Amino acid sequence: MSRLIDVHAHLLPPKLPDMEAITGRSGWIALDPADGGRVTMRQGERVFRTVEPECCCADRRRVFNDAHGVDVQVLSTVPVLFSDFAPAKDALHLHRYLNDHFAEVQDQHSDHFLTLGTVPLQDPDLATQELHRIAELGLVGIQIGTHAGGRELDDPCFDTFWEACVRLDLPILIHPWEMVGADRMSRHWLRWLVGMPSETALAVASMILGGVFEKHPDLRVCFAHGGGAFPFILGRIDHGFRMRPDLVATASQSLPSSLLDRFWVDSGVHDDDALRFLVDRFGSERICTGSDAPFPLGEAIPGESVIKSQQLTEAEQQRIMWDNAIDFLGGRAKKRLHSHFLPASPSPPIE
Repeated sequence: MSRLIDVHAHLLPPKLPDMEAITGRSGWIALDPADGGRVTMRQGERVFRTVEPECCCADRRRVFNDAHGVDVQVLSTVPVLFSDFAPAKDALHLHRYLNDHFAEVQDQHSDHFLTLGTVPLQDPDLATQELHRIAELGLVGIQIGTHAGGRELDDPCFDTFWEACVRLDLPILIHPWEMVGADRMSRHWLRWLVGMPSETALAVASMILGGVFEKHPDLRVCFAHGGGAFPFILGRIDHGFRMRPDLVATASQSLPSSLLDRFWVDSGVHDDDALRFLVDRFGSERICTGSDAPFPLGEAIPGESVIKSQQLTEAEQQRIMWDNAIDFLGGRAKKRLHSHFLPASPSPPIE
C-alpha cells in the first residue's frame, strides 16, 4: 500500500497562556485537566469540548499514527483558537505561543510531523509580519479561517498577505470557523453538520469569483472537508456566471469550473460515492488525504476512507495519499521529508 500524508489534523499544546489575565479580555480558550488524561477546553465558565489525550500530546499521537500506518501528519491548531473576536495585537500573543509550540513538535518528530502556523488574520499587516516569523521557525505552511475581521477572503485587504505566502513558499490550509447562519443552527449539531460545509463553499466561491486565484496564480491553497458544499453547487455557480454575468462576473472573467486546477481539497467527505464524485469533479491530482484527526467528525483512522475505497484506482489512491500532498506543501515540506521519504536526485553523469 502507498505511503500516507495526512494534511489535515489538529493538535493543542499541553497548556495555554492565561490570555484573560494577559489581555484583560474574556472569551479565550483555557485548558483544564480531566479524567484519563483527557483535557477540557473551557471558554470562560462554558465548557467548549473535552478532548482525548492524543489531542494535546504529540508523543501519544505519534504512537497512534505509527500503529495505523500514517507516515506523515500535518498538524494545525484547533480553529477556535483563531481568536478572531479579539484585537489582532492581543491574539498575536496566542498565535506566537502556538507557532513556537508547533516548531518544537516538528523538530522533536522531524521524521513524522509537519506543522502549520497560525496568524491573526483580522489584521492582514500584522498577520504578514507573523508569516515571516513562521518561515524563520521552519514551519511548512499556515492554516487560516474562511473569513477574518468581518471580511471575506476575496477582500483586497488580503492581497499583500497572499503575496507574502507566495514569496515565503507557505501553502495555506483553509478551515471553516464562525460558520455562516450559525444563529439558526444551535440544535442537532447543525453548525458542524451543515454550517461548516456551507461556510467552506462560501469561501471557495468568494476566492474564485473575487479573482484571488487569477491575481495570485502561484498561491497554494487546500480547502478542508472536501471543499464543503462547493463541489456539489459548482454547476449552479457556473450557470449563474453564464446567465447573469452582470451580477456574477464582476471581478473574474473566468468560468468558475475552469479554475479548479488552482487549488486542492482534502478527502474528508465520509462517503465513498462522494469521494468518487470529488475525484471526478476536481481530478485525482487535486485531492489530498485529510482526516480532521482527532475529532469525532474526523476519521478514526487517518486515510481509511481512501485506503478502503471501492471506487478509486490504485493510481488515484497513490496520488491522493502522497503525491498531491507533496505538490500542495511544496519546497519547505520537501526539504524536511527528503532524508526520510523522498528519493535523492540522480547524480549527473560522469564525463
